[in-house]
Amino acid sequence: MLKFIHAADFHLDSAFAALPAGRAAERRRESRELPFRLADYVNAHGVQLVLLAGDLFDSSAPYRETGEALAEALGRMKARVFAAPGNHDWYGPGSPWLTVDWPENVHVFREAAMASVDLPELGAAVHGGAFTGPEQGTSLLAGFSAPEDGRIHLGLLHGEIGPAERRYNPLRREEIAASGLAYLALGHIHKRGEPKLYGGTLCAWPGCMEGRGFDELGEKGFYEGLIDGGKVSLAFVPFARRRYEILEADVTGRSPREAVEALLPEGTDGDLYRILLTGEAGEGGADAKALETALAGRFYALEVRDRTRVARDVWARAGEDSLRGLFLRELRAKWDAAGDEAEREAVVRAVRFGLAALDHRDLG
Repeated sequence: MLKFIHAADFHLDSAFAALPAGRAAERRRESRELPFRLADYVNAHGVQLVLLAGDLFDSSAPYRETGEALAEALGRMKARVFAAPGNHDWYGPGSPWLTVDWPENVHVFREAAMASVDLPELGAAVHGGAFTGPEQGTSLLAGFSAPEDGRIHLGLLHGEIGPAERRYNPLRREEIAASGLAYLALGHIHKRGEPKLYGGTLCAWPGCMEGRGFDELGEKGFYEGLIDGGKVSLAFVPFARRRYEILEADVTGRSPREAVEALLPEGTDGDLYRILLTGEAGEGGADAKALETALAGRFYALEVRDRTRVARDVWARAGEDSLRGLFLRELRAKWDAAGDEAEREAVVRAVRFGLAALDHRDLG
């Protein structure tokens, strides 16, 4: 029986540029702590093998102390550790994979070709390859086949399966099926994918370990695997310190705060939220900034966006014989002619700012 962890895409030294400077610096510090937390997990759960499928660094030239910290964390693991550099942290001159002293329990694949490492103490072998530049236009798995020798054969690669563009190690399903691997640990795709079986080979992407923006939502973590009698089973382990979430709240017929409070889960203080206010609101809109200020203390970071439509009773005044009516008739014609949501949003903003100017109101 073999117990392993499959993780990828740490992206250490990410800029977190969308956050205020202080929060961004804090998130970078937290990301450097991630490998140490993972080491504690490995040691506490009796993990024997750690497979790291690339893009552990956000670039091929991260800060030196980041590489040294990762080496220290991996060295603490009471397990054999394997890393396959990806398109962000590709192996080459100046790379920490080359310049940092890696502990004896860590093996870094260094060639753009499949290489193998025997693990007789585990009855297993690990096969992997590396990006040696920011792109890898051919499949590293092409022509590879693990020997039929009774051992457990595991693959470790950064790449994609059947992509439209052949830039990031474009693997073919037929290659995976013919590989003879019990499990193929993949990196590069930041959204966790359900394990897939090609031939006798199970493969999966665990997704990134920490979300870095609102395009990386929800739980993030790694796969913990068990191989028993040649059968591979996987369980996803949530591990991110913070989550990114998007919440949509329909404010039609009630106050924005009431609408949001009805949907908010408990325990949001460590997470980053984007709240979209939808539905219908009056002339002044949903006052997103005021709501953001009122709720900010309940989140690690919060942004509130007003995506509401102009309420029907506002449009109803377009029939008035007044400057307001004339203004609304012209804007309604533009709304009706709008070709997409972006154009309609622009019309809504124009309505609200125009009516505020007519009434001498402050929209912030």
